Amino acid sequence: MRNILIIGAGRSASSLIQYLLTKSAAEKLHLTIGDLSIELAQRKTNNHPNATAIQLDITNESQRQAEIQKADIVISMLPAHMHIEVAKDCVIFKKHMVTASYVSDAMQGLDAAAKENNLIFMNEIGLDPGIDHMSAMKVIDEIRDKGGKMILFESFCGGLVAPESDTNLWNYKFTWAPRNVVLAGQGGAAKFIQEGKYKYIPYHKLFRRTEFLMVEGYGKFEGYANRDSLKYRSVYGLDDALTLYRGTIRRVGFSKAWNMFVQLGMTDDSYTMENSETMSFREFTNSFLPYHPTDSVEIKMRLALNIEQDDSMWDKLLELDLFNANKIVGLKNATPAQILERILNDSWTLQPNDKDMIVMYHKFGYELNGKQHQIDSKMVCIGDDQTYTAMAKTVGLPVAMATLQILNGNIKTPGVQLPIKEEVYLPILKELEEYGVIFKETEMPYIGYNPDKLVVAV
Repeated sequence: MRNILIIGAGRSASSLIQYLLTKSAAEKLHLTIGDLSIELAQRKTNNHPNATAIQLDITNESQRQAEIQKADIVISMLPAHMHIEVAKDCVIFKKHMVTASYVSDAMQGLDAAAKENNLIFMNEIGLDPGIDHMSAMKVIDEIRDKGGKMILFESFCGGLVAPESDTNLWNYKFTWAPRNVVLAGQGGAAKFIQEGKYKYIPYHKLFRRTEFLMVEGYGKFEGYANRDSLKYRSVYGLDDALTLYRGTIRRVGFSKAWNMFVQLGMTDDSYTMENSETMSFREFTNSFLPYHPTDSVEIKMRLALNIEQDDSMWDKLLELDLFNANKIVGLKNATPAQILERILNDSWTLQPNDKDMIVMYHKFGYELNGKQHQIDSKMVCIGDDQTYTAMAKTVGLPVAMATLQILNGNIKTPGVQLPIKEEVYLPILKELEEYGVIFKETEMPYIGYNPDKLVVAV
């Protein structure tokens, strides 16, 4: 039996583990599932004879190294900053490694050692990053193979609630880490390039600069810019492309409403608030509004945000119970962002019967034989339930498939890498279609950002 060590048994590991257990008899696999919570690891094994659950403390060096030494390949589903110690051990004991996380500078620093030992350290092989890389490179490579020159690439992805479970005015529920949603867009201006012009959007303007997207059968969406679209220019070989833009998908109206929190300062994570443990939701809201001897918190909020009487934004705020004087935050030394997350969890937590939805949308613009062309590629994936969510499927399945491809010798290129080579993306994208992750590609007239063909770009 070939031993796969899976470190981390959280939400994203459910579909990953199910896939490998289903393949375990035919592929002669044994899974060792390690987590700080032995109960969580045991639940994920489903009492399968080819799986063993262990309590694993990643900070316990001797235990960590002992388990890595016994494995044929290691899957790390830990938070991104915790991968590096696992990766260093994989170099020492000459084990391949797979993660769904962005490549950190520390991980990239192991590239030479991985190549020297003929090891594959596959990263960014989940959803976003992951499926976006693979589905994009497939089309980009096809365009280049027929002699086309890329001039535009836009890529959008969003974790949303499925239409049948969309029951609030925000058309949104948490399908992944709520903290990441609250902090989205912070840490620097969004930067991208459009029609050869570099563009920058500071955080306080980010949610008022959106693009609209139509997905057949699911309606209209909006996208706001990710923080750094330019870091993939050289990775994708798009240094000469006139437009490169990556964004996050939400339902139309979400960004405008979210911008209220940004303007008030409720998403700030840089300081703690006094008496946060005993603070009510209403007191939290009032903390960001000017003092007035007679005006209510509601009136001050309307004035601060310029919300008219018939504005739907007001109903969205009311729905979150922001003005409730009886609900208590209950968090010690909390930042505004942490308190906002606590408040939103009351309204945006998926219910037991809710389903989530992943939407991905790519636009490819290219020149061929003197003419401009466009391909739109769209994917929608609906979750099965609260265990096998669309997010768990789209994050976990590519990780599992890559692991098996590496074990079976089908992925051969060593080093720290992303899934941008044909040997990686072709078999995985094909197999993902069996699990409902299907991209529909459509030829479109090329418009770009100058539909009127203006001479002067602004």
